[in-house]
Amino acid sequence: MAFRIGKSVMLNFGNDLEPLFIFAGLAFLLLIGPLLRWYYVAMTHANFRLPRHYLLELLPFFIIFSASFFVTRNWFETNDKQVIIVFGSVLIFIYLHFAFYIFMAASTVKRVKKNYAKELQTKSQKAILSWLSLLIVGFIVIWISYFLNIIEDAVPYIIGPIMYSAVVYFLSIKAFQLKVTDVDGNTFKKNDDMTLFNEISKLIVEDKLCLEPDVSLSGVSKLVGKSTQKASEVINQYAKRNFNDFVNYYRVQEAKKMLLDDENSKYTISAIAFDSGFSSLSSFNGAFKKFEGITPSAYRKNMSS
Repeated sequence: MAFRIGKSVMLNFGNDLEPLFIFAGLAFLLLIGPLLRWYYVAMTHANFRLPRHYLLELLPFFIIFSASFFVTRNWFETNDKQVIIVFGSVLIFIYLHFAFYIFMAASTVKRVKKNYAKELQTKSQKAILSWLSLLIVGFIVIWISYFLNIIEDAVPYIIGPIMYSAVVYFLSIKAFQLKVTDVDGNTFKKNDDMTLFNEISKLIVEDKLCLEPDVSLSGVSKLVGKSTQKASEVINQYAKRNFNDFVNYYRVQEAKKMLLDDENSKYTISAIAFDSGFSSLSSFNGAFKKFEGITPSAYRKNMSS
């Protein structure tokens, strides 16, 4: 990126810049794209090792960079139609190539976010995904600023390197603020904690263990074969609440379904409280108001009106 900015500055302020520098500078865009994608893969995959076949993605860079040594001033400065077509085609290919890799990087982030639900992300994972999202925005801004420049000089040429530099400085600051220099793809390493939480969630939610009034942390711990301390730890880490609130939240969700069901209109609030796993009406009212902001009776009244 530094070479890319350097070429633009020399082209804007220098006189009679050799075509070698112009083409070599453009070639570096063909290098930034693959490096960007590899970085995204490395930051979202544990124990990443660059496969050898990835190096084939550098082929366009080496071809254009090598060809830049054979571009003469006479050839470059001529108004020959073929020269214009060749230069224009190379320019369009370079910018489409860069746009393609920005899209690939964005797809990587989207895929990771889909696989790691936001509420289950650790602090480090959130920092990395926020950083990678900012990086995408920064590269889009850079791409637009340069692309507008080649469309009939829509913006002054110097705006490109200025915008480029501003984005790089901004991203550097954000990288240190988010402390992404201290983490890597191992943050997304599959661990036993997430597996354990998914197992506990299945028991509470899918197997409807939350509807059992005597469900306890010790009982759930025995079912998953872990200590109560470990079970409590993963619930706090991924559910962001303690065991009682974790269970009560899903009890309230079940109670809401019952309150909305017309067939249950004949049942009292107390009956629904006991059917959804609560051992007393007061605990049901307290939990319901905590998660929904209103009492069960008010909820039923609002939904039926």
